[in-house]
This record gives sequence, structure tokens and C-alpha cells, in this order.
Amino acid sequence: FARMFVQVCLYFYCKCLWRCLKFVVRKLTGQCELQRICYNTKPGAARTMKIEASLKGSKSKRLQTSVNVHPDAIEKTIDDIMELKRINPDIHPQLGVSLQACLLQIVGYRNLIAEVEKLRREPYDSENPQHEEMLLKLWKCLKPNSPLKARISKQWCEIGFQGDDPKTDFRGMGLLGLYNLVYFAEWDTEVAQQVLSDSLHPKYREITKKELSHLSKAEWEKKKFDKAIGYSFAIVGINITDLAYNLLVSGALKTHFYNVAPEAPTLTHFQQTFCYLMHEFHKFWIDEDPLDIMEFNRVREKFYKRILRQLQNPEMALCPHFAASENLINM
Repeated sequence: FARMFVQVCLYFYCKCLWRCLKFVVRKLTGQCELQRICYNTKPGAARTMKIEASLKGSKSKRLQTSVNVHPDAIEKTIDDIMELKRINPDIHPQLGVSLQACLLQIVGYRNLIAEVEKLRREPYDSENPQHEEMLLKLWKCLKPNSPLKARISKQWCEIGFQGDDPKTDFRGMGLLGLYNLVYFAEWDTEVAQQVLSDSLHPKYREITKKELSHLSKAEWEKKKFDKAIGYSFAIVGINITDLAYNLLVSGALKTHFYNVAPEAPTLTHFQQTFCYLMHEFHKFWIDEDPLDIMEFNRVREKFYKRILRQLQNPEMALCPHFAASENLINM
């Protein structure tokens, strides 16, 4: 109880001290915290995340709720913030532009979570012609030279589904898993087909002397006879969709999206991130060279932690090849 009491006292002391420091700095610089962040931090995740923390931590309810407004209300919200902070927009026009860019990203990220969640909760329906059309498109993109003989067919196992009807494999991630797989196969076709081929026909990798020194006798005996381990492409795609989803809802992807989307991040940004994660996981799987498929969860968890570490860097953009960095002007 005493320790809890001390912690509560420290919390309120630090909170009051922090507000006093902010007041003193404003008096000395003539700028509020929002101005100092916008003027001294370059556009991207570093700036937007500081603005988000400042607004959420404000003692003003109007500022706290500004991160939850509708996109159409952002301009009015900026006017309210300027008025509340007693900042003349004619004297500081750049501040309004910077705040608007940050709020578009903050509100857009929240809306993206809602859009992704809606897709995840929608189950695959074989009676829905749009769902069926997407599933068939996935096959055509991945296996353009091998016509599907029937809707219910063992051929689906060739692209990594577990049985002869893929609909049962989408239960965990709903339509989101299908959306991501189709996007990968349609827009990054060459890479998707190569990853599929490698998953079916993994290449044997020679064991180096350094690796050999770390293997037990039992592991060496198993590896000596085993080829490299493949995996089920579609099932792994649904699993990586789950990984991307967890990164999104936990807020970890804010670093990435705030750096690549100059305004509101969209579903397309999320799907492009999925493509990157699929490609990177494939390379990671090969480098890890697991003893068998039962090691999948271990490899996935290790990969997940690596991505989390990368996203702790405020300068991080996971997949700069599609980043809008050239359009990320000094707003």
C-alpha cells in the first residue's frame, strides 16, 4: 500500500511539474507545445506521434477529443485549436497546415483499423458471387497456366490451402485474409509466384561450419538427411495477415504509416505492408532453416519481434519502395 501511495504521489507531482515546465517554456519562447513540435520536428512519424501525445495528454477536453473527429470536421477542429491556443492563423499559417496533415494521419489510422476490422469480421460466403470471384482470381494470378478443374478440388492444396475447399481456411481472418492474398498475387505477381514456388520446392542450403558447431548431435543427424522445409503458402498468408492485423491494432504500425502516408493511411497501404511482410517472412524462414514445420510458431514469433524492434525507430518505413516519401513535403 505504501509503495502504491508513493507511486500515486510521484505521478501527480510529475504531472503538475510537467505542466509548470510547459507554462514556463511557453512564456520564454512565446510558443505553445503544438507550435514547438511542428516547428522543430520534421514531417512524419516523429512529428505526428508527438502531436498525438500532446493532444491526448492535454487538460482541455476539446483538445483530447480532436484526435477522434470525423475527417470532414478536421478543418473546423484546427480552427478550434488555434482559437483555444490563442494563435492568430494569419500570423502562423504554417501551423494550421502542419496540424491538419498530422490530424489526417491520426484520424485516418483510426478509420483504417475500423475498415480492417470490418473485413476481418466478415466471413467468407461461398454463396456470395463476389467472394467466389475473388477466390478464383487468386488461383488465376498464382497459377495462370493451370486451369482449375472444379471449384471443390484437391488443386487448392497446390497454392497452400489445407483441403479441397479454401472457404474453411478463412475462418480466423475472414475476408481480410483473402483480400490480402489477392492483392499480393495481383499487384506483386512475380514475387508472389516465386514465393509460392519456393514454398513448394524449397532449396537445400549447405550448413556452414559455424552453424554446425551450434547443432546437437540429434539435430545434425536430422538435418543431414532433410531437405529445406517448405510451407503452405495460403495458410502462411492468412497467418501473416493476423500478424499485420496485430501490428495495426496495437499501434505499432503508426511509425510506418505516418512515414509513408502524407495524409490518411488507407487499406492499400495496409495491403502493401502485407506484401512486404510476406516477402520478408519468406526470406526469414529460409535463413532460420527450421528443422521441421512444427517450428513455424517459433519462427513467426521471432519474426514478429524483429518487426516490432524495427518499428520502434521513428524514422522507420518498412517498405520504402511504395512509400510516398517523395510527396512528403514540409507541411
